[in-house]
Amino acid sequence: MTTVTNSPATNSAPARQLDLSRHARHPLLEGPTPIQPLPRLSAEFGGVNIYVKRDDLNGLGGGGSKLRKLEFLVGEARAMGADTIITVGARQSNHARLTAAAAARLGLQCELVLTRAVPRDEPEYLENGNVLLDELLGARVHDLPGTANALAFAQERADALRAQGRKVYVCPLGGSSPVGCLGYAACAAEIMTQAHAQGLSFSRIVVPNGSGGMQAGLAAGFAALGIDPGLVMAYTVLAKAEQAHATTVEKANQTLALIDPALHIDGRSIVIEKTQLGEGYGIPTDAMREAVRLMASKEGLLLDPVYGGKAFAGLVQAARSGRHAPGENILFIMTGGLPGLFAYRSAF
Repeated sequence: MTTVTNSPATNSAPARQLDLSRHARHPLLEGPTPIQPLPRLSAEFGGVNIYVKRDDLNGLGGGGSKLRKLEFLVGEARAMGADTIITVGARQSNHARLTAAAAARLGLQCELVLTRAVPRDEPEYLENGNVLLDELLGARVHDLPGTANALAFAQERADALRAQGRKVYVCPLGGSSPVGCLGYAACAAEIMTQAHAQGLSFSRIVVPNGSGGMQAGLAAGFAALGIDPGLVMAYTVLAKAEQAHATTVEKANQTLALIDPALHIDGRSIVIEKTQLGEGYGIPTDAMREAVRLMASKEGLLLDPVYGGKAFAGLVQAARSGRHAPGENILFIMTGGLPGLFAYRSAF
């Protein structure tokens, strides 16, 4: 087994190609999402060159990064002959919304098990944003208290439906199973192709870490391509950094095993910072609010308050503190989640 360790990050030509053709996949994207420069923010940060990969631009269901995972998840569900898909999340889950959209596109029944895990009881949080769209997309929503075990409820519900003759596929939190993470392994190859086409070399790719699937998938994809997975740095927005790290390392290696079982990612290559979590998942911070306003007022782009807002706040802090040098190219992945802004009106 070859271990991929934390050598200096580079965007040199991949040593290997990424072949995911043996894994079931159903297309949900319109094609590669663009990489765009942010010139006004780059000037704001003293010449640190900030770029964004616009995963918010995917059209289905309001767009967002979770569609990459869902291409493989619904691909697996269809291969199994499923007629129903169930997933879990918080009340304003972007993954739940996009699962409902993918199910609608494919003609599958969809049930969402949503918990009130975030301590917000404003009407716009409980009924607007993603929740409004879940219902428009035809999903059946199960509203559970924050202390509930959503996945256990989903499995019990799946068993009940199977007893009625239904074929049910259950997605985990955030779609972050090893199969789902393949979506971001594919994204790693997409980034490399675009970077070479644009003559760019990124010293860091910045992402949020919630259920860990985005960072795990990117790390697995880069490792499979022969590129240091430490190129990706995340800010945890859900779990404590130690727990997020352990979960992400495990998922990255499980995903890599689906691609090339001879490879292994050393835990030192998974970089996760804790500085933007604040009081917990979905709880606003002043840094997040400033980052959302900064991106909007300088570049006309809209970040969500739960994932992208906190991760971009980390990038802002790093750029202002001199951790990134003038002329350095940083890529931030915009994950989408725009409906969440409307659910967090009072926070702004």
